[in-house]
Amino acid sequence: MVAVPGDLTYDPQMPSVEPSAKGSILVAEDEAGVRDSLTEVLRDEGYQVDAVGDGSAAIAALESHEFDLVISDIRMPGADGLAVLRRTREVAPQTLVLLMTAHATVETAVEAIRRGAQDYLLKPIIFDDLLHKIDHLLQHRQMAWENQMLRSQVEQQWDFDNLIGRSAAMREVMELVQRVAPTPSTVLITGESGVGKEVVARAIHHFSEYRDRIFLPVNCGAIPENLLESQLFGHIRGSFTGAIANQEGLFQRARGGTIFLDEIADMPLSLQVKLLRAIETKEILAVGATTPLKVDVRIVAATNHDLGKAVEDGRFRDDLYYRLNVIGIEIPPLRERREDIPLLVDHFIRMHNRDLKKNFRGTDSATLKLLMSLPWKGNVRELDNVIEHAMILGSGEWITVRDLPRALQQDAGMPAPAGDNLRDALRAYEKAHIQAVLAKVEQDKKAAAQRLGVSLSSLYRKMEELEIPLNQGNNREDE
Repeated sequence: MVAVPGDLTYDPQMPSVEPSAKGSILVAEDEAGVRDSLTEVLRDEGYQVDAVGDGSAAIAALESHEFDLVISDIRMPGADGLAVLRRTREVAPQTLVLLMTAHATVETAVEAIRRGAQDYLLKPIIFDDLLHKIDHLLQHRQMAWENQMLRSQVEQQWDFDNLIGRSAAMREVMELVQRVAPTPSTVLITGESGVGKEVVARAIHHFSEYRDRIFLPVNCGAIPENLLESQLFGHIRGSFTGAIANQEGLFQRARGGTIFLDEIADMPLSLQVKLLRAIETKEILAVGATTPLKVDVRIVAATNHDLGKAVEDGRFRDDLYYRLNVIGIEIPPLRERREDIPLLVDHFIRMHNRDLKKNFRGTDSATLKLLMSLPWKGNVRELDNVIEHAMILGSGEWITVRDLPRALQQDAGMPAPAGDNLRDALRAYEKAHIQAVLAKVEQDKKAAAQRLGVSLSSLYRKMEELEIPLNQGNNREDE
C-alpha cells in the first residue's frame, strides 16, 4: 500500500486479469458506496479498475501509473474533478476523462468539455448509460490511434513508382511483389543492409487486401530482448517489474494489417517459438498471461543475414525459417544493378527538393558518371544520404562532384580540395581523372588518349605538365 494525500491509501496492486481486459480505468469518487458500486460493475464488465477517494489521490495515481480512462467526480476533497482533468491533460494526454456530478449545470458541462473532458455523467449514475459511454470512448480512442497511423502512411503517397529500377533484377522483384501481394502468405525479404527491404515490404502491403489497415514495422535487432516480447505480444499488469498496466502488443494493434519484422535473424530463440505459434495457430500469448488471444495479421520478415546458415549454426529455428520463407524475395545490391542509379538519383532529388525547399534539376554528367562507378557498400540508403548531403551544400540547379562528401570523392580517386583557388582545384581534378583513366587501360597511353578524347602527343604533354610519371605501373609501348 502506498500512502497518498487525503488520509486515503492507493493500492497499486490490482486483481489478476487476463489480457482480454478491455482497458484500465481509474475511478475517483469520494462517496464510498458509489465508488464501490462503480468498481464492481466495471470489473464485472472486464475492465481493470483502480479506485481512490479524493482528487489528490487520483493525481498521485496518474503520476505513477498508466490508465486508458479516468472517471472522476467533480466535487471531491483534496482536489476537484477539474483539477484532476487538468493534471491528466498534463501528464497523460492520451488518457480519456469522463466527469460525474450531481450538481450539473450547462456552465459546468461546457467548462468540462472546454478543458478537455471527453464526456460527463449526471448522478445518480445509470450504469447502462455509463458502460455505453465508456465502450464508445475506448473504441474511439483505438480508432483515433489507428487513423493516425493510417494517415501517416497515406501521406507517403505510395504508388508502384516507389519501387524504382529498370534493371532485370528489379523488374523481377516488382513482378514477385505483384504476384504475392494479394495472397495472405508470409514473405521473407533478403538483401544487404540499405537495399530497400522495407520499401518492398510496404509495396506488398500496399497492393494487398490489407492496404486499408495498418503497416507496423518492427526492428527486431533494435529492441532489447527483455522488451521485444512485450512489444510484439503485449503483457498484463504485474507480469514483470515496470508492467504497471495491461498493454496490447503490436500483433493486437495491427488488427488485420501487416507486421514487418525487420532483422528477423536477431530475434532470440525463445521468441522464435512464440512467433512460430502466432503464424501456425493465429494466436499469441501475452507476457504473464495464460489465455491465448486470436490475431489476424499478415507477416512480412526481412534480414541481411544468411538465414540458412543461421539454421545450420543453431541460431535460428528451421521450422520458423520454412514458415517465413513461403515466398522469398531477394533484393540485389546496388552495385549489381548500376543502371538503376540514374532513376534513383532523380527520385531522391525530387524528394529532397520538396523536403529541403530546393530547386535542383539533376546532376552534371561528371557527377553522374562518378555516382555510377562507386561501390555503394551502403546501397540505396547510402546513395540517398549522398544526394541529400550534396543538395544541402550545393547551390545552383545542378549537383556537381564538389558537392559530394569529401570522403566519397577521395575513395573514388578524387583529390582532396585544393583550397579555394579555381586553377589549383581544376589542376587537381584533371590529374586525378587522367590517372584514373590510365589505370583502367593498364597504362596504355594510346587507349587512354582515345578515351580522354585527345591526341597522344597532347596526353604526353598534359602528363608532363601535371607531373604524372610516364613509366608508372605496367607501362605499355605505344606504337
